[in-house]
Amino acid sequence: MGLSELPQDLAAGSFTTSDAAARGISRKRQRQPDLAMPSRGIRVPLGGEATTAANLRAYTASHDASTLTHHCGARIWGYGLPGWMQEDWRIHVARERGGSKPRRRNVVGHRMTFKPGEVVIHDGVRVTSPARTWLDLAGLLTVDELIAAGDSAVVAHGPEFPVPRAPLTTVDALQRMVAAHPGMRGIKTARLALPEIRVGADSPQETRMRLILARTKLGEPVLNYIIRNTWGQPAVWPDAAYPEHCLALQYDGGHHSDPVQAERDRKRQELTERLGWTELRIFKDDLDGEKPFVLEKVRATLQGRLRRRASGTWDSTP
Repeated sequence: MGLSELPQDLAAGSFTTSDAAARGISRKRQRQPDLAMPSRGIRVPLGGEATTAANLRAYTASHDASTLTHHCGARIWGYGLPGWMQEDWRIHVARERGGSKPRRRNVVGHRMTFKPGEVVIHDGVRVTSPARTWLDLAGLLTVDELIAAGDSAVVAHGPEFPVPRAPLTTVDALQRMVAAHPGMRGIKTARLALPEIRVGADSPQETRMRLILARTKLGEPVLNYIIRNTWGQPAVWPDAAYPEHCLALQYDGGHHSDPVQAERDRKRQELTERLGWTELRIFKDDLDGEKPFVLEKVRATLQGRLRRRASGTWDSTP
């Protein structure tokens, strides 16, 4: 006999055993192999396509004063996190300082103080706001890792981009959050990171590329730049650009090896060059080491364009 189906709302994410019992789900059914038991009184359906928040909602449903924080908040909001943090699947749960610290298996409990607006309901769970989540990460990340997380929080693309994107928060909101918690753990890291957060980086690797270049004489490339065609219409959207040199930088992650994506990349490069620009593709290995090869690649490309300009063989007009 097959397993009885769970109610749709329970099958769509984690749930507490008490909620299941109230819905008439027997204890025997709650112990079947299609349900994971990550912690006392919590069940998670296996093989589903639930959101991160849905898979974590039982951790706040089990106690009405619990809030998801740190790694968990960052995952729910979709922050760009370093690899070591992505591999840490412990659940961070906080309660106000006057309450008891959460204690259960695979849970990191915190007692924290939240100001108004710093805890929100998102996708059915209580979680720290995007700006407060970023500040909490400051006690765990390096300055550059926190910059990358901040970039992912404020990233936005306007209506002229193929996929417009609204930010989770703003640099101003991050600044206000830092100002509101002067004695908080990690505040020094947050203050160092804030001036280098920019709008327009879609991944931690794009942030890393930008920071490497910005901290040299090459200077900081421009994000959210649009290359336009002869009629002024948006044509190419590079990951970063040096507009004064008509140099477009495109970071190629692992997905660019896919044949369909590779064909898109080829057509994009051809269009970029027809418009009088040079496209330079940057790979993960180019960002590694004490002297990342991306510096030599960009420097050599810029020098090549300058030589062409000096010899009269370069025309930046499409």
